[in-house]
Amino acid sequence: MSYVVDFKNVSTAGLESSPVAEALAGLRANEARYFMNKYEHAFTVVPASESQESLDYVNRILKEERGIAFAAKPLETSRFQVEGILFTYVFYEDGLSLNVMYTVDDAKKRAVGFKLSEGMEVPKELEEKFKFARQKSKLAGTIRGSYFVIKGEY
Repeated sequence: MSYVVDFKNVSTAGLESSPVAEALAGLRANEARYFMNKYEHAFTVVPASESQESLDYVNRILKEERGIAFAAKPLETSRFQVEGILFTYVFYEDGLSLNVMYTVDDAKKRAVGFKLSEGMEVPKELEEKFKFARQKSKLAGTIRGSYFVIKGEY
């Protein structure tokens, strides 16, 4: 069942099993606010158990581009297209938020982004491979983020 993320009244719905559920909910709300402000798009998530196609897509890109396979359990996904850009999000139980930004008509803007919820450790799959920049968010506290550019066609 899908759920439109409310960034005014942050809820941990769907994320309760995460040890950093509140921070992850803030991170998810932060993304929802961004998409509403920039694109007037309501950020909607579905349980990972109902979105195998999105998980397969993300896992294929991670494996083929960087040899990454996360051990953490995916809790929710979101997949949508705005202004010629396909976005796919996965929110993991350990507090990781991953997004794939894939321009449909232009190969210039294609990347995988990682955001770490406040209070979580860097996942072992990303240690030593990525440097994380910090940013402050009213909804999510301190977010650590990194990314890599997608080279292949997906």
